[in-house]
Amino acid sequence: EVQLVESGGGLVQPGGSLRLSCAASGFLLSSADMRWARQAPGKGLEWVSLITGGGSTNYADSVKGRFTISRDNVKNTLYLQMNSLKPEDTAVYYCARANIRGQGTQVTVSS
Repeated sequence: EVQLVESGGGLVQPGGSLRLSCAASGFLLSSADMRWARQAPGKGLEWVSLITGGGSTNYADSVKGRFTISRDNVKNTLYLQMNSLKPEDTAVYYCARANIRGQGTQVTVSS
């Protein structure tokens, strides 16, 4: 069974950093295209970043240069390093493989 479990969210001040983790089970991250997406209050789901099975990465313009997606194939875990956080980054963050996603982790950027 494919399972994705996110962690690492929290409350951070503007300009701060967080690293989100997504522990995967039931498949190998190294061979999968994985995404991070987010949903802000009252808004739809927004794609944030992609890492392909081959290791190519891509980012939404809103996070480019501030966020970094990566994975640890030994731990079978996906990461999202988020720097220079802004209040508009406040959202529930999800990792996803195809149409399967985890329960999400809340990120709140506020002073």
